[in-house]
Amino acid sequence: MNRLLSYVKTHLFITVMAPLFKMLEATFELFVPLVVAKMIDVGIAQNDGPYLWKMGALLILLGIVGFGFALTAQYFAAKSAISVGMAMRSDLFAHINTFSYREIDTIGTSTMINRMTNDINQVQNGLNMFLRLFLRSPFVVFGAMIMAFTVNVKAALPFAVTIPVLLIVVFAIMLVSMPLYKNVQKQLDKVLLSTRENLLGIRVVRAFARQKEEKERFRQETNDLYKKQIFVGKISALLNPLTYVIINMGIIAVLYFGGRQVDGGYLTQGQVIALINYMSQILIELVKLANLIILMSRALASLARVNTVFDVKPSITDTGEEAVYEKNSPAVAFEDVGFTYADSKEETLHKISFTVMPGETIGIIGGTGSGKSTLANLIPRFYDCTSGTIRLFGKDMKTLKPSSIRKHVSIVPQKAAVFSGTLKKNMQWGKRDATDEEIYHALDIAQAREFVDSKKKGLDLFINQGGSNLSGGQKQRLTIARALVGQPDILILDDSASALDFATDAKLRKAIKESTENMTVFIISQRVSAIRNADHILVMDDGYPVGYGTHRELLSSNHIYQEICSSQNVGKEIDANA
Repeated sequence: MNRLLSYVKTHLFITVMAPLFKMLEATFELFVPLVVAKMIDVGIAQNDGPYLWKMGALLILLGIVGFGFALTAQYFAAKSAISVGMAMRSDLFAHINTFSYREIDTIGTSTMINRMTNDINQVQNGLNMFLRLFLRSPFVVFGAMIMAFTVNVKAALPFAVTIPVLLIVVFAIMLVSMPLYKNVQKQLDKVLLSTRENLLGIRVVRAFARQKEEKERFRQETNDLYKKQIFVGKISALLNPLTYVIINMGIIAVLYFGGRQVDGGYLTQGQVIALINYMSQILIELVKLANLIILMSRALASLARVNTVFDVKPSITDTGEEAVYEKNSPAVAFEDVGFTYADSKEETLHKISFTVMPGETIGIIGGTGSGKSTLANLIPRFYDCTSGTIRLFGKDMKTLKPSSIRKHVSIVPQKAAVFSGTLKKNMQWGKRDATDEEIYHALDIAQAREFVDSKKKGLDLFINQGGSNLSGGQKQRLTIARALVGQPDILILDDSASALDFATDAKLRKAIKESTENMTVFIISQRVSAIRNADHILVMDDGYPVGYGTHRELLSSNHIYQEICSSQNVGKEIDANA
């Protein structure tokens, strides 16, 4: 709640004006029953036409002025709520961007998307209605009760009983429904997760003909959401009928006591109508208040969920020394490095030690799940190692500022990711002010120039969302070119040529070696042909380093490397012809 108040304070004037104008509207509304009472007791009872016209004009005036105040209040309320929602969404997005991979893995992508969209929308709607009704409705309820007592104390006694009973019912249902709305939101997370997985993996689902099973899984998730929504909806739905029953009983009591007062000559017919009108006003406002409380229950549940993301502290902050390239220091050094993922009981990487000098090329090979990509993610400091030390240019990486590390390190991940927009804008992710010449040079190295030229649009080639108008190999070559545009000191190719044919892969590796002589290159691959010419090769097996040396050394002495070579029909004859 404190966080929400901090956003509201930045728009304090419009936030205060909204309920203020609503209360002014309510004030005029409270005078309406008294005017109607005078019309009955004076205008109708005495058959005074001019008086009726005068009071009718007064009613119209009250309505017009009240309507103007209502419009002004709703404008201020909407503007305040939208401003708060926009600021909160922007801050949440900025906060999420401070997370390391560890926090993103723990929270989950679908959950964060839901927090930024559905949950903040709920908070925004809740604030909007809160500013419009929360002060107005109680003001009208208690104002109507006070006005009723000014009409006649004895006839207004039902008000003193009805209102406390209504408040007890409303708040009891609110206390029961709020935790249930939290469960509804959690189930909505699951539905969104299922939706996201199916949309992103639609090709895999269809390739394995799993549409029926996935439809059934989605149907089950939505059915659970439906049941929870129906259950909490039934409880919330009790508000309106209970409120109507209590208010109608109050009206019956007013008619009973008011009728006796009329018979005794202590009360006029117009005053009884005024009392009934005040009771009706209370009914309308309490129905509004009840619906507001339901909406607020959802909004508070959503606010709590948003706050849980805000409260997550990034395990890696953008603080520390600036990383400085040192030509005479090792580019990267691993010293007994171990790593464990969040919520995992076992280490993924164990006691890894090796040193890479500037300008060297190191190949990393191993079976699926051997920890190659995990190791690659430690070098740009996407994760921090849980044991041991990683040094960059001789400095402990944990003492260096992550953003400065990434000025020296470029990584091309396994899954090629490009963004909608022109080819030039995509390439300038690697270097913001990259010239056309620099981009074309990077495209040449990445073996992407040929297919770019074939499109005949040059750097203005438009790339669809997710690169849907490009093949897998084309996307991979563009991501390699994007990394090369920035001319990093350290380049990491994490199995980033898996979609390329052997000939193109060979040309790519040759071009990188010839054009990046001072660049330290990590080539992570399951192909021996991709890493056999590296200065050193690190062999991984189930998170352990089981070999380190040149292709020739490992081929003659390391049985795991020999098995990998044998499975790919690579032997000593290849080394001899290299």
